[in-house]
Amino acid sequence: MLKGSMPALVTPLKDGQVDFDTLKHLVEWHIAEGSHGLVPVGTTGESPTLTHEEHEAVIACVVEAAAGRIPVVAGAGSNNTAEAIRFVQFAEKAGADAALVVTPYYNKPTQSGMIAHFTALHECCDLPIMIYNIPSRSVVDMLPGTMGALSKLPRIIGVKDATGDLARVSAQRMTCGKDFIQVSGEDATAHGFNAQGGTGCISVTANVAPRMCAELQTATLEGDYQRALEIQDRLMPLHMAIFTEPGLCGVKYAMSRLGLCEDEVRLPLETLTDGTKGLVDDALRHAGLLN
Repeated sequence: MLKGSMPALVTPLKDGQVDFDTLKHLVEWHIAEGSHGLVPVGTTGESPTLTHEEHEAVIACVVEAAAGRIPVVAGAGSNNTAEAIRFVQFAEKAGADAALVVTPYYNKPTQSGMIAHFTALHECCDLPIMIYNIPSRSVVDMLPGTMGALSKLPRIIGVKDATGDLARVSAQRMTCGKDFIQVSGEDATAHGFNAQGGTGCISVTANVAPRMCAELQTATLEGDYQRALEIQDRLMPLHMAIFTEPGLCGVKYAMSRLGLCEDEVRLPLETLTDGTKGLVDDALRHAGLLN
């Protein structure tokens, strides 16, 4: 079962190219820090600006480096069903444990269109698939009834829910059943999400604070919400600071401050402004990660 803290892994860049040596180091670091899984080449992994070849090379690198020690859920989404099929089939061939597939963005399919899209992906491989529902980016919202219909397919196993609506967890338990995996895609609500029945978080902040994010998840899964709240209080300023500008830019800057990778991103994103850098620095100090 996929659960706990699963970093939405950044793709480190150096001089415009993917820095595979640093990527391998990050995989080792996350395993040592207690992360429960890894999710390469989602939006935080800069999938919108990676070439198809880079996208696939990152998946292969992370799977090889993880070597079965923790699950790898490969980002494999697209608003083009044929392209998503390519990515899902590659993830299966590379040895990923599951694929994370975002609802098709920009072209705004109907609920029926989303069922057809995910059914085609389900039929193209034997890999478990997690739906990624993020209306703020994709401009479509997969409703609980639609998700319930898809949950009847044996390899549609769960959802990364980034709606920010905690009531969705209970609504989806009604339509999808209690065994359908629900993980949060929003760090700031991860504590409450699990109280409603969720079992984890695909986390941006876990790129820079993996041990604390893993401890928070473990505490909630053990029912110790008071301990989890204490950790959340330390992390909340960091969640907020990282997303002052696009979260990818915020977390890469935070990682650079800890010597983990460069803060380089690809256009149209840019490195953080000085004011936001100050907010991130203060939040890192509040969390005890920076002197």
